[in-house]
Amino acid sequence: MTTHSPALRRQGDYGVDGDFGVISARWLALIVVAIVAGLIAFTVRNLVVGALVGAVLTGLIAIALVLFVGSYLRTTRVGKFEVWSRILGDLRLRGDEQVLDLGCGRGALLLMAAELLPRGRAVGIDLWQADQTGNNPDATRRNAEREGVADRVEVQTGDITRLPFADNTFDLIISNLVLHNLPSAADRRAALDEAVRVLRPGGRLAIADLLSTNRYRAHLRELGLTDVGRRNLGWRMWWGAPWFPTRLVTATKKT
Repeated sequence: MTTHSPALRRQGDYGVDGDFGVISARWLALIVVAIVAGLIAFTVRNLVVGALVGAVLTGLIAIALVLFVGSYLRTTRVGKFEVWSRILGDLRLRGDEQVLDLGCGRGALLLMAAELLPRGRAVGIDLWQADQTGNNPDATRRNAEREGVADRVEVQTGDITRLPFADNTFDLIISNLVLHNLPSAADRRAALDEAVRVLRPGGRLAIADLLSTNRYRAHLRELGLTDVGRRNLGWRMWWGAPWFPTRLVTATKKT
């Protein structure tokens, strides 16, 4: 039985998570830099003219913004790997499972799972929208090559509310910060319905998300899954601040 966790040191390029459909990551970075620079300028000006209250206020806002962005970047570049390494390790996979990653993106989670499947297979499905920088299937395949797991990874384009897989196909279904991007609660329920449909009896499900995780937990119970749980993944997956945490919903399909 495989009990180790996937390596934290990654060889691939996994981009930055975020909604870049309207404003690109580059422009967002420029906007943040401009705002911080403006706040610093106002702080210095207020100090020069003796407006200490104004200087403290603008200085604190600048510091808060820098800390927010720093936390966000640490989560997307480091924290999610630390957290999911432990989650996947705790699953104690045998190494021959079939694993599905819903909304795999550039493969951060997909390829970590693949490392634990020397005799299994990891399948990723995505619509390749601008939910992270450079999101496309070729980037995922390149990362799979760099991580040395391309022989056990499959990438597909598809809608997670209408999965192109037969019933009872996968031993484990995983997902990270994907379901909240679906446009409606009905779509999120449909995605859960599909995940349960393609999950084998006795198979497990682990879904991390920002919003609606209480509803995910309730719906999985309605679908008859057992050992349904929900927990906060802690500061390593804060998206800028404690009030933007990530929570993990886990469940098992009845045998």
